[in-house]
Amino acid sequence: MKYRVVVFGVKDTSENIVTFIQENICPVDLVITISPEVTKKNQVSGYKGLSVLTEKYGIPVHEADSYFLTDEKTQSFLAENEFDIGISMGWQRLIPKSVLDRFQYGIYGFHGNCGYLPFGRGRSPLNWSIILGDTRFNLNLFRYDEKADSPNVFATEMFSITPHDDIRTAQYKNMICSKNLIRKLLTAYETGSITIRTESKDFDSWYQKRTAVDGKVDFHKRTREIYNLIRGVAAPFPGAFAYVNEEQEDRKITIWEAHPFDEMIDFSGYAPGEVIDIFDGKLVIRTVDGSLLIDRFECMQDIHTGDILK
Repeated sequence: MKYRVVVFGVKDTSENIVTFIQENICPVDLVITISPEVTKKNQVSGYKGLSVLTEKYGIPVHEADSYFLTDEKTQSFLAENEFDIGISMGWQRLIPKSVLDRFQYGIYGFHGNCGYLPFGRGRSPLNWSIILGDTRFNLNLFRYDEKADSPNVFATEMFSITPHDDIRTAQYKNMICSKNLIRKLLTAYETGSITIRTESKDFDSWYQKRTAVDGKVDFHKRTREIYNLIRGVAAPFPGAFAYVNEEQEDRKITIWEAHPFDEMIDFSGYAPGEVIDIFDGKLVIRTVDGSLLIDRFECMQDIHTGDILK
């Protein structure tokens, strides 16, 4: 059987993209995802099962038993069928050459940073961009090869990262630009005019892999660094965290929303990380260069003024 347009994905953003293509551009012939059992061995923030797409649109969904698509079931499926073009959204693993070679027009995915590929290759680029305080994101739709984030660029779009964005609102902007780029790609595919730009004068740099433990807050950092970390790992990611007075799991506080509070009031009588006051259930916390208001958090313990977040 021949599948013309195939989407690879494992997240709610993947479902959003399939819906967009199906309802606005052309039929999606196949979705390739991973089985729920695979998520037990792989951390997948924002994972969503995509079988709902079969119920909604009649799109067949292949659930691979390996995130790297190396399982026997998937390899057999790929060998027995033909494929035109693939689009990856929310697939956070390299796609092996054996799979790439099965697609006549290639598989395309997204990667971005404040600069231009191959600058900013690697993991969690949107999270890192917020954490590092970048104010723009250059989103590339590029053709995959066996290496990570190669500069095989079909097209790019840029959006701003404002001080008010967290990772979820940045994802909204990312999705809008992704849809614009997909429309351009599938138009070029239909007319047989896909062109790829491989020349780049930029240099290699890499974002490192992030895990949940990297969300730990150090209240000896400056307010802007703490704020950027909190908004960079907000839901659907695991969230920033600290501990109330002692580093014990039952004293863990997960910080979902916060913002800089005041940098002029004299808080020198408090230690960095100390709870200065509590208003409407929100925590005013001393930082090195001012204070932070924690708007939304989860904690098994009651928190009081004078407690130290560490």
